[in-house]
Amino acid sequence: MSPDGGWSPGAAGLGGRVAVIAGSTRGVGLAVAHALSGQGVSVVVNGRDQTAVDDTVAEIRGGGGYAVGVCGSAGDDGVAERMVDVALNEFGALDIAINCAGIAEPPGSTVLTIAPDEFREQIDAHLMSAFHLVQAAGRVCVEQGAGSIVLTGSAASLGMFGGSGYPAAKGGVNGLALAAAADLAEHHVRVNVVMPGARSRLSTGDDYVAHIEGLHRRGILDDLTRDAALDPAPPEYVAPLYVFLASDAAQHINGQIFSAAGGFIGRFESQQASFIAYRDHNDSSPYSLAELAELLG
Repeated sequence: MSPDGGWSPGAAGLGGRVAVIAGSTRGVGLAVAHALSGQGVSVVVNGRDQTAVDDTVAEIRGGGGYAVGVCGSAGDDGVAERMVDVALNEFGALDIAINCAGIAEPPGSTVLTIAPDEFREQIDAHLMSAFHLVQAAGRVCVEQGAGSIVLTGSAASLGMFGGSGYPAAKGGVNGLALAAAADLAEHHVRVNVVMPGARSRLSTGDDYVAHIEGLHRRGILDDLTRDAALDPAPPEYVAPLYVFLASDAAQHINGQIFSAAGGFIGRFESQQASFIAYRDHNDSSPYSLAELAELLG
């Protein structure tokens, strides 16, 4: 802790650590890359555009940080593995893996209109990128007996922002994170999720505004949620939560799903079935339709 009460690079055990960040040339990922670098973390930057990757690396180095870049879609086979290899070869370690990769769903897309190829593209960009990163980084972290993985989810996975491929992929990210967190816990590797609300290319523009207003008119979004969606805070407001979850200060946090937007931070409780009815199948018949109607009506 620094004298003014803020975090010093070593206070959270981040100084000298190494991170790979998929999708870190824009938006939330870029803010996370700068935030981690500011804490003394060496970062492997990733994005689909080589110029954007080079520019981000130059920005971080210009600020006194350490960064190298890997161009490519993290949803493609081999890209996450290349990021991990670069981290090990350039910096000699890998401690943190963060996935912020993603793309927007086609404007006006619904489950009735999205093409199968467009749906698969969403799964690749969001869920497969998360899978590749968890697997590639997880193998290294398990071998060394420590590591933190943070994935990016979305409130869209709750069904409140329309679309189909995007919310389905983000829901898959949540399931993957919970399963991986349980799988890797014995190796002291943590996996958590942040559902960010922040200004980015996915949450700005005429198409986005029209989409949010349309959801509001249909009664899917209430006034408060619409207003928040149309005025998102800069991504620098959510980046600190990623940094915290990557740090030793969060070593007790595993398998958790958080929401963060501007000054709001929330945590989703574990999904548990609420009790409706029970009878032993060994001495009871299946429920009849009439019984189910009474129980669930």
